[in-house]
Amino acid sequence: MTAAEPVVVTGRPARLLFVHAHPDDESLATGVAIAHHLAVGDDVHVLTCTLGEQGEIIPPELAHLDADHEDTLGEFRRDELRGAMTAIGAGSTVLGEDQEAGRLSRWRDSGMAGTPSADDPRAWVRSDDAEALAAVGEVIARVAPDVVVTYDAHGGYAHPDHIRTHEVTRRAVATMDAGERPALFGTFTPRSWAQEDRRLLADLLVGVPQLADLGWTQPTGDFPPSVVDDAVVTHAVVDADAVAGQVAALRHHRTQVTLGPARTYALSNDIAALLPGREGYARLDLRTGEPVPADPDARPGLVVRR
Repeated sequence: MTAAEPVVVTGRPARLLFVHAHPDDESLATGVAIAHHLAVGDDVHVLTCTLGEQGEIIPPELAHLDADHEDTLGEFRRDELRGAMTAIGAGSTVLGEDQEAGRLSRWRDSGMAGTPSADDPRAWVRSDDAEALAAVGEVIARVAPDVVVTYDAHGGYAHPDHIRTHEVTRRAVATMDAGERPALFGTFTPRSWAQEDRRLLADLLVGVPQLADLGWTQPTGDFPPSVVDDAVVTHAVVDADAVAGQVAALRHHRTQVTLGPARTYALSNDIAALLPGREGYARLDLRTGEPVPADPDARPGLVVRR
């Protein structure tokens, strides 16, 4: 199989594992692929590495949950994750959760680079390599996926936890026997898609009264590192119908996401974003983590069932 080809699964549903750093990442970054593969009968599982304890909280009535006050946001977001995965229909695991011991997760959200939370010995960025690799490897072995999906080497937008999740996932896959090793994909967005989405958002912010009333702003400036030249993105999941499942999941992540009209949403920064019904991917080199070059013209999906 070349890097441009999808994974071919014969005679059974495909199994896909999506590995993310915090609750809501799975629905925002890969919600279309998750909903799409569930709709066609595939088995989909999500692994979440931390509970997002350092997240900023949107609803004012829940502000007391944050890390500077009660520090119970992780528990709340665990319930949000359960609701989201039930709504979309995916299996879900939190890394290191031990219900019998009363432990919700093994590692903690590290926060952004340079913040005090990154120095917490429980932070995901400070996790011991051997322990982290073993924990992620155990989930991969248990799920036995045909495909594993995680962030690119830059963590999408350079969040330290996203980068750590990429590193640990890539190394865990690389250590597996070749005959049992799943294909590893990273998430990327073609620059032309990102530019098109910004143009559409500009029109929506002016033309949709309900959206204008929200006071959201138009995104500007440089794109995040996961927005790349179109040729880098060699696989895609394009399914407008899958947005309904994505939205159903996102409704449960209310501490982090506000949903708007016309398939829009915003995070705590009140910058408008779009749910466009399409996601780009590329195979990752297991040694470097970089996208594997391939013919971008075909852009097949992640999996073909026969």
